[in-house]
Amino acid sequence: MVTPTIAGIGIALPAASSQDALWHGYFHRHFNGSALAKRIFANAGVDQRHTVLNPIGEDFSGESTGTRMRRYAAEVVPLGKSAVIAALADAGVEAGAIGLLAVATCTGYTTPGLDILLARDLDLDPGLRRLMIGHMGCYAALPGLASVADYVAASGRPAVLLCAELPSVHVQPPTTEVDQIVSHALFSDGAAAVVVTPGGRGYAVEGFAARTDPATADHMTWEVTDHGFRMGLSPKVPDVLELHIAPLVDELLGAHGLGRSDVDGWALHPGGPGILAAAAKGLGLPSSALDVSRAVLRAHGNCSSVTVLLVLEALRSAGASTVLAAAFGPGLTLYGGLLRKVG
Repeated sequence: MVTPTIAGIGIALPAASSQDALWHGYFHRHFNGSALAKRIFANAGVDQRHTVLNPIGEDFSGESTGTRMRRYAAEVVPLGKSAVIAALADAGVEAGAIGLLAVATCTGYTTPGLDILLARDLDLDPGLRRLMIGHMGCYAALPGLASVADYVAASGRPAVLLCAELPSVHVQPPTTEVDQIVSHALFSDGAAAVVVTPGGRGYAVEGFAARTDPATADHMTWEVTDHGFRMGLSPKVPDVLELHIAPLVDELLGAHGLGRSDVDGWALHPGGPGILAAAAKGLGLPSSALDVSRAVLRAHGNCSSVTVLLVLEALRSAGASTVLAAAFGPGLTLYGGLLRKVG
């Protein structure tokens, strides 16, 4: 029986800027010196973020969506390529052996798609299967990983999942809306790839669970406007997460004869300090259980779908053996995955 296994992880991040530099160099002026905006930036749990488009030197807030998409296309291909190359090297897998390339992104569109452009630049098999996963937002890495794992189990061939997000191209026009200030204080660019193989050493992909609360569909939105993509974010999101996370996690662990005490690595998507606090409360975990997620938020910001893979890589470096990954996004949707170290 084939056991899909995460055998390699690759990370690619653009240049970093400190949260203070971004505030003083751009957002202080952008938000008209708002004391509320200053507090939000200071309390976002972020020390630095990565941007392909640094607003201090390049203000895109008034640009059209077409201009933003052209910039996205120019920047995302080399970033995604670097992440995939690093993941393949980490796994010890040749590019030509890959049978499926799945790409998750919600921050841009280009045709030919990122999957096609990467397959060309990496000289992947012309018979490669491809899968594009769009507009799932911050939780997209986990359904993407589930699809890739299913392919590996069925075909016995290695596969790659790439998550690539560039929120920096969507800086919005000046506003006093709190949800816009919050999103501008949190989001960051990056790419992360995983190589999944039929067995071997790494993290065995054990299973997944999902929950969507359609009554809260208006709590998190990602709207295409004439000035890029606009985030809608309700302050009620942490409450919904706190309500649903324990049933999701217990269902997933229980299906494999495990309980919360068996998990030594919690790879929870750090959507913000309030998200992590609600998750810890809902799961009855000590605050320290989510220290790795907090560290990723401090060092990298919220990179949308990329972020949970950044947490996974940090847990791998720390030697975690049983990992519960969970991420959250529009729907509101919660997605969880169980990974266990093998080999």
